[in-house]
Amino acid sequence: MSTATPTEPQEELDDVAAGASLRRKRKDVDDEMDITPMIDITFLLLIFFLVASTPDKQTSIELPEAKSGSPVSQLTSTVFTIGDGGLDTAPVYQADGKIESARLPDDPAQRRDEVKDAVEAGFAETKTDVVIKGDKSIRYRDVDGLIKAISQVEGVKIHLAILEVQ
Repeated sequence: MSTATPTEPQEELDDVAAGASLRRKRKDVDDEMDITPMIDITFLLLIFFLVASTPDKQTSIELPEAKSGSPVSQLTSTVFTIGDGGLDTAPVYQADGKIESARLPDDPAQRRDEVKDAVEAGFAETKTDVVIKGDKSIRYRDVDGLIKAISQVEGVKIHLAILEVQ
């Protein structure tokens, strides 16, 4: 008959405790930062900004091409944009692009008065240049009407925006 010594169960407990501590140490060593949630958030932010941002389609017009020309600072200029027109008149905007809130009236007399007022206000702010951006498909009569309205103010220089050929 074998008799168990009282130290055997204690050794088993020590072995079990030692094994548990080894497992804990291994677990601590193997612990790494899980970056999956950060990647998920990054992609969610990317998707949010792609969906929430709107492309700037309203300001695009096709400028005519030219072989020569010199740049004019639009920061020190009053800018008018003539959009792609219909049969009677093309829409005119007092802005750099086709922005509906800056659209001038279609009535020629009202448009002439508002253009003159805008050029005078710009001239008072030392904006002596006026830049006309016109879509390449517009007719000259639409540009001519705007030039006549602008030329009512003395001392301004009128510039037609072009796309430089490279």
